[in-house]
Amino acid sequence: MRLLSQSAEDTAAIAAILGKELVSGDTVLLYGDLGAGKSVFARGCAGGLGVHQTMASPSFTLMQPYRGDREEVYHFDLYRLSSPDELYFSGLEEHIGGEGVALIEWPQMGDVEPDRRVSVVISRGRNEQERVIDLMLHGMEDRAEAIYRALSPFETDTEKQA
Repeated sequence: MRLLSQSAEDTAAIAAILGKELVSGDTVLLYGDLGAGKSVFARGCAGGLGVHQTMASPSFTLMQPYRGDREEVYHFDLYRLSSPDELYFSGLEEHIGGEGVALIEWPQMGDVEPDRRVSVVISRGRNEQERVIDLMLHGMEDRAEAIYRALSPFETDTEKQA
């Protein structure tokens, strides 16, 4: 599904809609260049899960836990990993695909790809604020229709902008 965001507020709103549909055991993998909006998406998603506190970037701690109204939320930023083994040896892997919902920025750095996941690729659009968001569900067939329907107001058929 391709979504179009006209602003950071749109990106957060899209993510909040998705967050309301997530359940314990789900993982959201966030891909995109630096400054693409991965952290904005993570905060919006956490808001949809009922996290009310301010979310700081977990860049220097790998993971920050938050208590949402419905689920525990684990926000990962794997940008600084030098190898996937660092995630494994940290013991934080247990929070991915287990209890709670994991939101993972830079998942490719930790070679993370659980069976039940939402892959989100955020790309810059035609101007500074616009973002093209490609969203794919894996292992969530039972909820896919409801999730896609909830996000449909932002759906677009525009080509991805370079």
